[in-house]
Amino acid sequence: MQLHWRPSVFFLWIGFVDLAVLSGCLSPVTLTRAVITYDEAITESQSKQLLMNIARAQHHQPIHFTGVSNIAATFDFRFTAGATPALAGLAATQILPLINGSVAENPTISIAPIEGEEFTKRLLTPFHESKLTLLLRQGVDIDLLLRLMAKELRVKQNDGVVAYRNDPSDKIGYKMFRREVLHLSAIQDHNSLHVEPMMIERSWTIPADSVTAEGFKALEQEYQMEYNGQNKTYTLRKQIEGGTLITNYDPDSLSKEERLRLQHENEQGLDHDVTFDIRPGHFGGDWPIRGDFRLRSFNAMLNFLGLSIAEEPEYNVDKDPRTPEVAENPIKTMDLIVSPSAPTGLDLAMKSHGQYYAVNTTGPQARWNREAFKLLSQLFQMTVTEVPRAGVPSITIAK
Repeated sequence: MQLHWRPSVFFLWIGFVDLAVLSGCLSPVTLTRAVITYDEAITESQSKQLLMNIARAQHHQPIHFTGVSNIAATFDFRFTAGATPALAGLAATQILPLINGSVAENPTISIAPIEGEEFTKRLLTPFHESKLTLLLRQGVDIDLLLRLMAKELRVKQNDGVVAYRNDPSDKIGYKMFRREVLHLSAIQDHNSLHVEPMMIERSWTIPADSVTAEGFKALEQEYQMEYNGQNKTYTLRKQIEGGTLITNYDPDSLSKEERLRLQHENEQGLDHDVTFDIRPGHFGGDWPIRGDFRLRSFNAMLNFLGLSIAEEPEYNVDKDPRTPEVAENPIKTMDLIVSPSAPTGLDLAMKSHGQYYAVNTTGPQARWNREAFKLLSQLFQMTVTEVPRAGVPSITIAK
C-alpha cells in the first residue's frame, strides 16, 4: 500500500490549531484593553468635572457631580472554521481552509447624579479629622493639605480662642494661618512632626455580685480587671484611642494625667477640628503655640479655589522669623490657568463658561500643582460612601 501526503489537509489542520490558539489569547487581551479604557475614561471624566466645578464656583454657580455607579460589559467571541475546494488549479484535490472570527462588545453604563442626602454628606459636610490624619500618615505635605482642607486656625489663649480664617480677604487672619502652616511644614521637613492618636486609660467600677461567671470571662478578654475585696467591686481598665494630636514631641512621653487633660480639651471641639500642640524644648519650639484647625467641606474647597482665580487671589506670605527654613512656599494653593484658547503642553484642560481651565503643570511649581490636583481628586474620592446602584434619578446608557 502506498501512502500519499496531501498538503491541503496539512494546512487545514494547521489552521484549526491557529484558531484554537487565537481564541484562547484574544479573550484576555480584549478584556484587559476594555478595563483599562473604562478606567481611563472614568478618571478623565472625574478630573474634568473637578475643573468644571471650580469654574462654576468662580462664577458663583451651584456645583454638581455625576458618578458612574455601574459598568456591565459583555463580550461575544465567535469563531468559525471550515474548508472549501479551490476555485482554480486542481479543484478536485486542493482544499482551502476558511477561518473567521469576531468580537462583539455590549457595555451598559449607569450614571447617577450626586444629590439629596448624598450631596449633603459628601459635598456639604466638613471633613472628619481622621481623613486628614490618614493623609498625613501617607506622607502628604501638611502645608498643602491644610491650605486646601482647613477653613480656619483657632488659637487658644488665656482669654479664649482667636480664629484666623484661611481667606485672602481676611488680611490678618490669612497671614497668621499661612505662617502657622509653614511652621508645621518646617517641622515635618525635619521629620519631627508627630501625628498620633492619644492613648488614654479609661476605668470603670462595677459591683462584684453583678458579674456572672460567663460575664467575668467575657470582661477578662476586653479589660484589665482588679478585684477590691473591701468594697466587693471590680475595677475595669482599658487603653482606648483618643483624638488625634499634631505635635513636635512624642505624645507617649506625656504623663497619664497630661494625656487625659489634652483628651478632655480635644473632646470639647468638633469632629472636624484637628488639635495641634507645639511646645518649647523640641524642634520648632521657638514658636510655641497650640490650638485647632477647623476643616471645611469639599464644596468650600471648590469655592476657595474658584474665587482665588480672580475675585480673591492668594498672595505671598513669608514665614515667621521663628520658623526654621521651609522647602516650599508657593503663593497659590493650586495654580489654575484660564485661557480663551486651548492651552498646550498641559496635562488636562476643560472648557467651561467660554474659557479653558487647566492646572498649571509647567514652571518651578509644576510638582506642587500636580500634587494639589491629585490631592483634590483623592479628597473627592474620600467623600464617597457608596454611589447608589439603584433608585432614581439615574441615567443608563447602553451602547
